[in-house]
Amino acid sequence: MTSAPNLEQSPASPARDQEPPAATSWPNMRTLWVFVRPHRARLAVGFLLGLGGTAAALATPLVTKQILDSVGAPAEMLTPIALLLGLVIGGAGFGFAQAVLLGNLAEDIVFSARSTLVRRFFRGRVADLQFRPTGEVVTRVTSDTVLLREATSSALVNLVNQVIALAGSLILMAILDLTLFLVALGCIAVVGVLAGRLMPRIGEAQRRAQQAVGRLGAILEGGARAVRTMKAARAEGTEERRVIDQARDSMRHGKRANRTEAFAWTIAGSGIQFGILLILSVGAWRIASGWLEVSTLVAFLLYAFQLVEPVSSITMYVAELQSGAAAAARIRETEDIAAEDTASGGDAPPHTGGAPALEFERVTFTYPGAVAPAVENLTLVLPSRGRIAVVGPSGAGKTSLFSLILGFYRPESGTIRMNGGDYAALSLSSIRERIAYVEQETPLLAGTVRYNLAYRFPDATDDELWAALEAVRLRELIESFPLGLDEPVSTTSLSGGQRQRIGVARAIVRPPAVLLLDEATAQLDGLTEAAIHDVVERIASETLVITIAHRLSTVMDADRILVMDRGSVRASGTHEELVETSPLYARLVEALRIVPASGPAQPSRGE
Repeated sequence: MTSAPNLEQSPASPARDQEPPAATSWPNMRTLWVFVRPHRARLAVGFLLGLGGTAAALATPLVTKQILDSVGAPAEMLTPIALLLGLVIGGAGFGFAQAVLLGNLAEDIVFSARSTLVRRFFRGRVADLQFRPTGEVVTRVTSDTVLLREATSSALVNLVNQVIALAGSLILMAILDLTLFLVALGCIAVVGVLAGRLMPRIGEAQRRAQQAVGRLGAILEGGARAVRTMKAARAEGTEERRVIDQARDSMRHGKRANRTEAFAWTIAGSGIQFGILLILSVGAWRIASGWLEVSTLVAFLLYAFQLVEPVSSITMYVAELQSGAAAAARIRETEDIAAEDTASGGDAPPHTGGAPALEFERVTFTYPGAVAPAVENLTLVLPSRGRIAVVGPSGAGKTSLFSLILGFYRPESGTIRMNGGDYAALSLSSIRERIAYVEQETPLLAGTVRYNLAYRFPDATDDELWAALEAVRLRELIESFPLGLDEPVSTTSLSGGQRQRIGVARAIVRPPAVLLLDEATAQLDGLTEAAIHDVVERIASETLVITIAHRLSTVMDADRILVMDRGSVRASGTHEELVETSPLYARLVEALRIVPASGPAQPSRGE
């Protein structure tokens, strides 16, 4: 699908809630056309059906004039009466067919727009997505695409049809009587100028209303995710006011657009009605003067009445196009999300012998818009198996290290290798196929237990899924569910520790070559943590396990500890070695209250 020009907005800009300058209409219309173009054949058929209905309506007054001219000659009236009946039935048929076709077309366009946005969001680069609030993403996929429905189907076709109906009526009115035609044309010109001045105001109000809806969605989604924190902090009123303020802002702009639209429609309708009265007055005077026949005036008035709908409808359809253009502008803002190329490149080479699983050679990486590098001149060799713990203060580069390993970002300099293969020459798909990642706050996806467990490998067997659950001591719980593996789950149906164990089980359904744990035992009780450690220990005999660590158990069990600070590894060794040789590690131990000989560790909040 052809894309409209990119916006100038930087993907790294955190000020996503600021209102961008008003977009010009032409690029927005081009965006509308992007969604219409694949369906242009059906749109043309709808246009032709509309022309058929318009032709039937335009012919009706002329046939009516023939009937009036045939008064007193019943035999001559039969043909025009039959023709008038045919026009009514034909016009209704054309209207019904067009309504069905354009209704289906509208749904297809909405589906196409949503599919494009979903692919863009799910396949986009992490660097382009990280500053976009989730609620705003949802709003663009849902409400913004709905606004395209009428704008890209019925509004577009009917606007053209109504313009043709208006032009056809005026031409036939000019044929009937030039004087009355000039009167009608003058009224339409006045109405058009007044209504046209209001259209930009409608578009701007609707654009601002949609922006407020996007901000509302972002705030609402954030509050819904943090509902426990919100209630514990007694901040319900604060969050409620924030959401309602955005809803009120949207309402205010929506009302402004509604008032302007109503004013435009009133001007259009009243102007044409005033024109009809003026036409009737001038026509009566011309009949009295003997310059006009009564049947001609009746036909002319029928055309004048037909002007009411085109003029009012044109105003309405232009307003709908303004709404669609506002939605298109917001959809167009997502075009700066570059699609992540996961297929290009070769397959990661298999592990052979004692070669390192991962190597970093003078790697430097800076987040877009950041001043200092997140990882700087990092040189690191990680073995093919064993347990590696990564510790360091907040902002040391631990999460950035994981992001580079997963290929979420590419280093600006230096080389990363997997089993000797340069990351730059490997496909992201093959890299990630060998890596399993467990986040600190493991999310559950909407669906069943089976769907969550088999997320990495949809073809996993039930035996593999149950074995993974057994390893993390969740089998008994899942077996107690009425539907077992097919039980629907949500973030409220399982505790934080249970969700974390689901994440670990998902990672070990099939043992990966590299397992990344972002303090995966942070929310587990002692017994369950011990079970997870047993699993990790077993996997580490054949797999490289790298853990961002904040707990004594994780640090003490590691074969090697990496101490990071300011994007570099400052020290490396065992716990005992580092306590003696690394002042930074000793301070971290003291700050985290990690005391090897006494009591349990106190977990920190992590990154």
